[in-house]
Amino acid sequence: MARYFKSDNTAPVAPSVMAALAAANQGYCSAYGDDPWTERLAERFDQLFERKVRVFPVATGTAANALALATLVPSYGSVFTHEQAHIVRDECGAPEFMTGGARLQLLPGDGAKLTPAALARGIADHPTSVHTVQPRAVSISQATELGTVYRPHELQALSTLAHAHGLAVHMDGARFANAIAFLGCSPAEATWRAGIDVLSFGATKNGAMAAEAVVFFDPDRAADFEFRRKRAAHLFSKMRFLSVQLLAYLEDGLWLQLAARANANARRLAGAAGDLLLQPVEANEVFVRPGADGIAALRAQGFAFYDWGSTDSGEARFVVCWDQPDGDVDALCTALEGIRSS
Repeated sequence: MARYFKSDNTAPVAPSVMAALAAANQGYCSAYGDDPWTERLAERFDQLFERKVRVFPVATGTAANALALATLVPSYGSVFTHEQAHIVRDECGAPEFMTGGARLQLLPGDGAKLTPAALARGIADHPTSVHTVQPRAVSISQATELGTVYRPHELQALSTLAHAHGLAVHMDGARFANAIAFLGCSPAEATWRAGIDVLSFGATKNGAMAAEAVVFFDPDRAADFEFRRKRAAHLFSKMRFLSVQLLAYLEDGLWLQLAARANANARRLAGAAGDLLLQPVEANEVFVRPGADGIAALRAQGFAFYDWGSTDSGEARFVVCWDQPDGDVDALCTALEGIRSS
């Protein structure tokens, strides 16, 4: 039987989330978000972020990102983002599609993180006129595609620069829980207090079945989001089944407990990987270079993971799930230590 480290999307639903779904699956209520669970969700997100927000449940992270950006950026606009961002590598052009053609302007940065210097260069390198796309937003991944995490002061520096040039700031928070568990700060400190305007709040990777949310910290920015969500077929008629997942996910800090466990097991793998490690391990992803022979040996031992980097790079990515069996983590630690000593 394979030991799965391919993706946190391979994990099951957390028992309490599944129990909440079953409990909500009783009786009748109004559709399209006019239900008690969705009403409570709005209040819960206000509490979580310590201010009045607008929250919109959707089913996928791609929908959350693409629709959030479509609300911020017109078809003739552009979005500055890291060249390895998820919206670039893994969303099949959804942001461009949902915005009606806005361009993603790709910027470099170590650890898949944007820096103020890179953003400033990007802005300077793309002067605007009637002949050009118009920059309208910056999109940041938290945690990044390489498992690194922005500190609040880094987010503040990027946001301050972006806002000075009239750019809104979007955060792709597919692994937001893992980032907050690592930082140990409040969700508010890592979002709107650091200048973030819109957050794609992820839950599916960390214990939900299919539940994400778009959070607008300035309700006025939500503008036509409701219409865009409907037109994109993400206004669920039985919205209670998305909302109840998010409520259960946040209940008693479950979201952070699950993320903290995944992060801790990823750090164990990092310790075993030693000099094979390619990136600091700050969330639940581990990037290593065991070489072609090491990769073959790991697969022969039943570990399932993705190759990373260019073809024949000898690099691999391991993602630790919220419920990763301790035995699987132990076995992979031993295997990585074996490769180092061989």
